[in-house]
Amino acid sequence: MAKVTDPAAVRRYVKEVRSEYETRLGELVGIPSVSMDPAHTADIRRCGDAAVELLKAFGARAELFESSGNPVVWGRFGAAPGAPTVTVYNHLDVQPADGPEWKRPPFSMQIEGGRYYGRGTTDDKGPALAALYAARYVTEAGLSINVDFLWELEEEIGSPNFESVLKKHAKQIATDSVVVSDTIWISRQRPAITAGLRGLLGATLRLETGSHDAHSGLTGGAARNPLTELSALIGELCDAKTGRCKIPGFYADAIPASKRELTSFGRSGFSIAGYKRAHGLKSLRQKTAPAVMRAIWAEPTFEVHGIVGGYSGPGIKTVVPPSAEAKISMRLVPDQTPADVFRKLRARVAKLNPDVVVSSESSLMPYRGVTEGPLADAAADAIRFGFGKAPALVREGGSIGAVVTMRDVLRCPVMFIGLSLPEHGYHAPNENFDWRQASGGIAAFVRYFELLSKQRARPAVTRAARRARPRAAAARR
Repeated sequence: MAKVTDPAAVRRYVKEVRSEYETRLGELVGIPSVSMDPAHTADIRRCGDAAVELLKAFGARAELFESSGNPVVWGRFGAAPGAPTVTVYNHLDVQPADGPEWKRPPFSMQIEGGRYYGRGTTDDKGPALAALYAARYVTEAGLSINVDFLWELEEEIGSPNFESVLKKHAKQIATDSVVVSDTIWISRQRPAITAGLRGLLGATLRLETGSHDAHSGLTGGAARNPLTELSALIGELCDAKTGRCKIPGFYADAIPASKRELTSFGRSGFSIAGYKRAHGLKSLRQKTAPAVMRAIWAEPTFEVHGIVGGYSGPGIKTVVPPSAEAKISMRLVPDQTPADVFRKLRARVAKLNPDVVVSSESSLMPYRGVTEGPLADAAADAIRFGFGKAPALVREGGSIGAVVTMRDVLRCPVMFIGLSLPEHGYHAPNENFDWRQASGGIAAFVRYFELLSKQRARPAVTRAARRARPRAAAARR
């Protein structure tokens, strides 16, 4: 068999499928699969059904795995006993899309000069399709590898049912490794591979000091003001100027970035001007690029997302509110854990203001990725093949809860081949993706699958593939 990743052949294939890719992406974007809005429950189901049919149309065996919430889409190309298995993870649920900032209809994809506008184009339907076209290519070329797909429909709400689905179907979906395509480069000029994710702890701080609004002329100066007290408390928990958390022991378990990682960060193409422009920021706490990169990738954070309470209408209503609530989060790095950080937060708040009730709202563990060995080498080679440049190793400042779940339940390494760019607008109005990233991504995944096909499968996965073979043959009949 000829080399699968013959550059000319891959380029021809990519060129031939462009129109089909754009049509398929438009169909997926046209389904408003907003997981956090119950009004879109039927759309989520419709998206899952459409994804199963799409996988089948490409030649895969596919089905929906049900959960107590939204389903998970699973598909498999190939069922070769003894061949290695790689699982591609993406999510098909999206953020809400509303507000006057949208210049185009968010759920009717618009194509302008090779750029695709619409909610979900880059996060995460566009990258998912790129990997799918690569899987079809290597399958038709007869490559000895099983390529599985896990497409989640609850990622944007923290993957509450993903772990239970994986545990229920663990034997069927056994795999040698997972590759995630849901991360962002730093610059179009320099590809980047994510080597770690921050975890997350979300919490609320609530203080109640009365039963109803009280007139400030009659009670001001004597009544406790919960807004004032929460503001003062937050000032004791976090330094407003530096962003440093002031909770005792907060940084005790945090593993700092290594010299090798910091050197790779510097090769990522990061620039302060570009970063500010991409995220609409007017100023930053840090003044140098290395300091900013450490802050957003390799250090934990303490952020305040909102303070609720009192009067917020036009003008001033001179009352002392009876209660207030602050919404906060902390991004965590290896080896911090949400449970330990929450205990430290609650203990500190109890000492500073014992009347404040602290509640944990959500948590995700941080992830330390694979940076050396055959999988890391294959990912770097694949990116170089697809985009013509060697990638930099970076960390991702955000959190993907499904990654830690897959590592722990499937007991395999999780790699990252992201295709999105800062200017694509993850979670932002006017989200977009582009053909250059999609086409390079198809080629990169073709190369990645070929390299993995030469690696040995784990015995447990080989047995699972043998068990799956009769079912796959029946599905083809």
